[in-house]
Amino acid sequence: MTDHSVKHSTFTLERTYAATPAAVFAAWSDRDTKAKWFAAEDGRYSLDFRVGGTEAVHGGDGADLVARSEHHTSSPTTVSLTTVRFVRDGDGTRLVLTEQGTFLDDQEQPEWREQGTGDWLDALGRQVAQR
Repeated sequence: MTDHSVKHSTFTLERTYAATPAAVFAAWSDRDTKAKWFAAEDGRYSLDFRVGGTEAVHGGDGADLVARSEHHTSSPTTVSLTTVRFVRDGDGTRLVLTEQGTFLDDQEQPEWREQGTGDWLDALGRQVAQR
């Protein structure tokens, strides 16, 4: 039997954007717009934003790391459930993202995920500000 490590972590991040919920949601769900702030360096980025659809972003330092909405590999590094709410806040939008994650074999750390997710939400804010 091989020893494996498992860490569990939950975090919630909030951002307020000076754009309508429809505009923020569009920037989250439209493949071309989301690629600008989420996966600008990934020419293979894919997003099928519908029930049963998938999203894949490729990256990594020398390794071909693929993050998908569903893993179909024999050695996943994390498994998580992410909930995102888009709430009207005056003339803008408050986005509330909660991620519940399981991090396997120290291949990724919860604090790395939280920092990276926060960076993506900041990039989303820059994207919707351009509209």
